Amino acid sequence: MESSEEIRVLVVDDHPMWRDAVARDLDEAGVTVVGTAGDGAKALRIAPAARPTLAVVDMHLPDMTGVELTAGLMALAEPPRVLVLSASGAGDDVLAAVKAGATGYLVKSAGRDELLDAVRRVHRGEAVYTPGLAGLVLGEYRRLSSRERGRDDPSPALTPRETEVLRLVAKGLAYKQIAQRLSIAHRTVQNHVQNTLTKLHLHNRVELVRYAIDRGLDD
Repeated sequence: MESSEEIRVLVVDDHPMWRDAVARDLDEAGVTVVGTAGDGAKALRIAPAARPTLAVVDMHLPDMTGVELTAGLMALAEPPRVLVLSASGAGDDVLAAVKAGATGYLVKSAGRDELLDAVRRVHRGEAVYTPGLAGLVLGEYRRLSSRERGRDDPSPALTPRETEVLRLVAKGLAYKQIAQRLSIAHRTVQNHVQNTLTKLHLHNRVELVRYAIDRGLDD
């Protein structure tokens, strides 16, 4: 999903005032809100026609959990990226949401600018978490990887620069930060990431981060 593509957001939260505030903040920032819903059933009902590219999802809805809604959205013919925005920062909630397919997770104490930045970054496929939660997610993937990956796992050859970029992606750096650190153009970083995705037969940045963690590149 290219960053130049219009961001089309579906906001799902059962608290009307909070839901309206998020939608208003997005609208004022020039982000298109294609729909709002107070429960998971409505969100899944309107999503196919609204065609959001990103869904901002509360973790606790009256008819289902944010995890169940995320899984339902991932099953659509055109699944949006999912940014969970929840009052809960519990580790179990965070890990369950990410495993269901969420690309980002923010607690509701996040400020307006932090939310808008997360929406834009998640839309680009970047994994975004409230500070303190990223280490939890990375630690869990590392634990699962050490337990589950086999010994016979030949990996396609990456160039030294591709490996360097992959290592920084795994550490959670945004493309702009990687470009600055390596003194290369932002577009060059994007090209390296795309080449790496192609070589590894992966689909997005989240899968790329998991691959890097599997191999200890985030250390």
